[in-house]
Amino acid sequence: MSTRIEKDSLGDVHVPSDAYWGSQAERSRQLFRISGLTEHPRMIEAFVHVKRAAAVANTDLGLLDAEVGRAIIQAADEVLAGQLRDQFPVDVFHMGAGTSFNMNVNEVLANRAEEILGGTKGAYSKVNPNDHVNYGQSTNDTFPTSMRVMSRMLLGELIPQVNRLADAFAAKGKEFDHILKSARTHLQDAVPIRLGQEFTAYAVSMRRCVGALENAARDLEELGIGGSAAGTGLNTHPDYRFQLVKSLNEKTGINFRCTDDLREAMQSQYCMGSLSAGLRLLCLELTRITNDLRLLCSGPLTGLAEIVLPAVQPGSSIMPGKVNPSMAENMNLVLFQVLGQCHAIDMCVQAGQLELNVMMPSMAFSAQFALQILTNTIDTFVDNCVVGITANEDRCRHYAEISPSLATALNAYVGYKTAADVVKTALKEGKSIPDVVREQGLLDEATLAKVLDPTLLTEPGIPGKA
Repeated sequence: MSTRIEKDSLGDVHVPSDAYWGSQAERSRQLFRISGLTEHPRMIEAFVHVKRAAAVANTDLGLLDAEVGRAIIQAADEVLAGQLRDQFPVDVFHMGAGTSFNMNVNEVLANRAEEILGGTKGAYSKVNPNDHVNYGQSTNDTFPTSMRVMSRMLLGELIPQVNRLADAFAAKGKEFDHILKSARTHLQDAVPIRLGQEFTAYAVSMRRCVGALENAARDLEELGIGGSAAGTGLNTHPDYRFQLVKSLNEKTGINFRCTDDLREAMQSQYCMGSLSAGLRLLCLELTRITNDLRLLCSGPLTGLAEIVLPAVQPGSSIMPGKVNPSMAENMNLVLFQVLGQCHAIDMCVQAGQLELNVMMPSMAFSAQFALQILTNTIDTFVDNCVVGITANEDRCRHYAEISPSLATALNAYVGYKTAADVVKTALKEGKSIPDVVREQGLLDEATLAKVLDPTLLTEPGIPGKA
């Protein structure tokens, strides 16, 4: 491989001749051969958005030569359009705070801008990674800003998917609203409920999770750019950060805002903790719901079998005709992975020390990975599972009618102890609750019909009484 020699503060570095990255990215590429994973396209885009906005702000403020500024902006636009995406080789687990990746971006934009102005890669005679692309910046404010921009953009893709899942559950709630079944508490027979009520409740849970994610989105929109190295704003124009955020908003369409306290924004990664909390709540609720779906479809002959999940693939390499709840299982395993990433974010958030949290590279990777796989999984789960769920109406009604918990409605008429005796007799003799009530002469037929009307048992009120 032919190389060019670049010099940095530590000495000579051999960089591949055709590479747009420079000495610092090359050092990192050699040092941190950790995961084989490089930054996600959205993290590249977020960082380049920030660098572009910085060039616009510094050029408008007269701090950057207009020709140099235009070249950097053009280089950034090319990357945002999809070019040079193979020029970011830094492993996601690199040096603390993210300096390697910040310099990787600075070097790529500087070398491309150098070409635009007629120079050659690695010469930095017209555009310098530190002096021009990184003007008025530090890794300490650009990395957390870019991490927040990336997380906010990906969150903007997740929230619509969660809303779509909520809509799908709500639609099933309406479709199944007339289907009576037995509720279960402690996994034991309980009073009747409508299948539609269960699914409507799932929709409500998802909407509550959307609220938590929207709170996280608002936290992520607060940026500490302009804090420079320690949150003091050293070497930045007083208007720089406001101009940068204005330009960033125009390009991304997201309403980012400058933080009130640059020190806090650098010391604390509260917003990433907020994101982790929102994702965790969604995972916990969705795990519970997915487990319910797997229980409700268990069978088809020896389980509950109250619903049928769409068959998407054969379920066994040895048992012919077996079909598994594959989409629900896929959801569970992804949710567990996301919870693991949330834990990693939490550990990184609490690891900040004094003026800086240096654990941001891991934090950024965990956020990106969690948001990406969760968004994709919910998307396919809605299309290939939820919208195709059907109900076994006969099985549901059968369970509702034979459940001994129907006797709960007798409490207001015969008292808890007598109602309990009715249940014991029904179970011992294999009879239904209505049959035992009739045999023991506890209620007349008209009253019994009102009291044990299963439909009336699924709404607030005392069945049979006004």
